[in-house]
Amino acid sequence: MYRFLLTPRWWGINLFVVLAIPFCVFMGTWQLGRFEDRVQTHAAAEKQPAPGTRAAKPIDDLLPVDTETSGRPATATGRYADQFLVPGRELDDKSGFYVLNLLRTDSGKALPVVRGWLPGEPGRTAVPAAPTGKVTVTGDLQASENAGTAGIDATGGLPHGQVGMISAASLVNLVPYDVYDAWVTLQDTGAAGALRPVPAAAPQGTGLDLKAFQNLGYTGEWFVFAGFVLFMWFRLVRREAEAARDLKLGLVADTDAGAGPDTAAGAGTSAGSGMDTRPVDPADPDVSVGTV
Repeated sequence: MYRFLLTPRWWGINLFVVLAIPFCVFMGTWQLGRFEDRVQTHAAAEKQPAPGTRAAKPIDDLLPVDTETSGRPATATGRYADQFLVPGRELDDKSGFYVLNLLRTDSGKALPVVRGWLPGEPGRTAVPAAPTGKVTVTGDLQASENAGTAGIDATGGLPHGQVGMISAASLVNLVPYDVYDAWVTLQDTGAAGALRPVPAAAPQGTGLDLKAFQNLGYTGEWFVFAGFVLFMWFRLVRREAEAARDLKLGLVADTDAGAGPDTAAGAGTSAGSGMDTRPVDPADPDVSVGTV
């Protein structure tokens, strides 16, 4: 009854099922692993002490920025150089902008320093001047922003002196010196309250955010796909087996053997009418005129 499983058509169906189910299970397991990683990093971040309670370290000792060093206090010494404004940044549900200065260190490399946040629009709001001379700053370390960072302006076309993203990739095209692939945000603005400190953000890919629950949802979807493929395979096998059984019992006519029902009906009608439907030869003497 199940010999149809060895036909070429069913070989293709079986091969698809054999490949699809492990693939769906693998993808579901991978998405589940991503969710578990986010849960673990979230738990680890909650156990870490507050940024202000940890000892500050030189910036070079904390690079590259990862989930362990992100938010750690970092120190650097140098002189403030170019200044940029970062529009479209919110703080406490208010719209404003960051004040970003590049600190030229003794090595010549510059560290992006967010000195604080101001409400309003860049160019229409007075910005406190940066300290002059050699300074030592201490700020919470942050990784360079990217297109997936919340609040950035990646559309471009900003006025001169403004940048939409705090990253070495964007700043290195605006200044004639190297830039650290990181930045710090000062918690002590030192501007008589004019600048408000920007709190450090959690590193991307950590925490129980929307992306974490998306991973969990994708996990369920992949496992559902695997079950659906298996269900459809069993359903197709059952239908094929039932059709083969009905054919064997004669419940379904085999269209490949003998004439169809219309042909049989036509033959029965001719036989039952008693009429001779053979062709008539006019030269036959036994056939009289008017014979049908």
